[in-house]
Amino acid sequence: MKTAARIGPVTLWRKKAEGTSGPVVFVPTMGALHEGHASLIRRARRLAGRKGSVVVSIFVNPTQFGPKEDLAKYPRPFAQDLALCKREGVDLLFHPTPEEMYEGDSSVKVCESSLSTGLCGASRLGHFNGVCTVVAMLFQIIRPDIAIFGEKDWQQVAVIRRMVRDLKMPVKILSHATVREEDGLALSSRNRLLSPESRLVAPRIYQALLTALMAAEAGETSVARLRRRLTSDLAVIPRTVVDYAEIVDESTLLPLQKLTPGSAARALVAVQLGSVRLIDNLGISR
Repeated sequence: MKTAARIGPVTLWRKKAEGTSGPVVFVPTMGALHEGHASLIRRARRLAGRKGSVVVSIFVNPTQFGPKEDLAKYPRPFAQDLALCKREGVDLLFHPTPEEMYEGDSSVKVCESSLSTGLCGASRLGHFNGVCTVVAMLFQIIRPDIAIFGEKDWQQVAVIRRMVRDLKMPVKILSHATVREEDGLALSSRNRLLSPESRLVAPRIYQALLTALMAAEAGETSVARLRRRLTSDLAVIPRTVVDYAEIVDESTLLPLQKLTPGSAARALVAVQLGSVRLIDNLGISR
């Protein structure tokens, strides 16, 4: 496995990769890698095949953190991340510094103005501008044929797909199912910040989503009733403050009023559990 902290070596590596017959498959991350990331990398390895390449980036992007979000506390266990990438067969690990990625007088941003305004975008102002900008930069540097994103942040997946569609970027975006602990809690680097008491009740977030799914499968079509039950189930979790609980169209992220057969609906939630903000989602169908 090769590693690069600067853009120049990545550019040289990419030119060599262009001479191979397999695809370049990219997994962008902010590090603190866990089994969810490993699952993304393994899928990338299968898609790349023996003749293709797998690229992983580790970059804690400062522009997607809000003023009340502690960038300095974000976990950075680089040695462990490096070992995981080696174990999973990554060909290139790109781990730039903020100074390498952003010029001192940087003044250009990539902004999505529809899908990013609600849900997490409503409480994390500017977050998705930072996400779109850095992902566009990484695509430009690495030039992947395929990029894979985890479904735990469904809004991010939808926003990136829209950016790629609208800007005609030559990369195929794939989403990968959320990987969970045995008790249902979605894997996240933030889970390590949970107190023992909060970790004990955190799986109830997924249980609330499953209850909504079962109600829909049993015939409930009113999104208002499903949303009220979902919000109520989340609100009774100890030490929890509900940021949002919505049921939306999977692609447009617009709120729905009624579930119809075959509709692509998804329940998305965000909660503050103690000092840690957690998100999760689940497809909802009849």
